[in-house]
Amino acid sequence: MNKRGAGVIFCLIAAILFSTRYIAAAIFMAGGSSWNSDLFSAGLSYVGTTLTTLSVISAIIGIGYLVCAEVFEIYKFK
Repeated sequence: MNKRGAGVIFCLIAAILFSTRYIAAAIFMAGGSSWNSDLFSAGLSYVGTTLTTLSVISAIIGIGYLVCAEVFEIYKFK
């Protein structure tokens, strides 16, 4: 796999991790009788920040791979 493919996969992983946080909070709140923004914020705090942290790290790695691939293409490094 080349650097572009790895970068795209890392960006995809970042998007999946980021959306999983909101899906997990929605599943956590599914048993409630009513919804509002305060309850959803409480659900997000219950899920935690681990998924957000992992998604940011994965996005940084993915963007790094994509930039590295473009720089190598411009300067023809192999």
